[in-house]
Amino acid sequence: MSSDLALNRRRFLKGTGGLLLGTLVFGSGPIALLAPSNSWALELTALSSEEGARLLVMVRRLYPHDSMEDAVYALVVKDLDSKAAGDPGYADLLHGGIAELNERAGGDWLEAGEARQLAILEALQDSAFFTQVRSVAVTSLYSNELAYRHFGYEGASYPLGGYLNRGFNDLTWLPEPPVDASPKPFA
Repeated sequence: MSSDLALNRRRFLKGTGGLLLGTLVFGSGPIALLAPSNSWALELTALSSEEGARLLVMVRRLYPHDSMEDAVYALVVKDLDSKAAGDPGYADLLHGGIAELNERAGGDWLEAGEARQLAILEALQDSAFFTQVRSVAVTSLYSNELAYRHFGYEGASYPLGGYLNRGFNDLTWLPEPPVDASPKPFA
């Protein structure tokens, strides 16, 4: 019975991708208000934990925000993983691209310094791998609730009566426009 248990556990571990783990560093920031704890984990299906960690650093290099938590970048990795889980060709593209990152870094992408990582990314900027990661990253990174909190974006204005009714009528750095610059109100 114990061999069946070990075999099932081994099959289970082999069948799952990986786990991306982290801790909130800036624990008192706006993201910490949304998080139930200072630790986070995202399950990966198509990517290993190591591949997820490399993609996280890649996305951080592409869209650097020093005070943004890794948890926000991890959501990009989760989106890349989800896309790879549904498309074997996309998974192969990611696996190959991550392997190339490691190869160009002399063995381990994560061990290369930031300047070296940026040089490698610049060399890869015309590759399909780079293009795919960048296109998913820009959408995923800047359209999630954690990033909104980080940047102080309060969301769409239309359901709440517009921006003027939400405190955005405080423009003080431009002079008042002349009355004739505004259209006449409808009668």
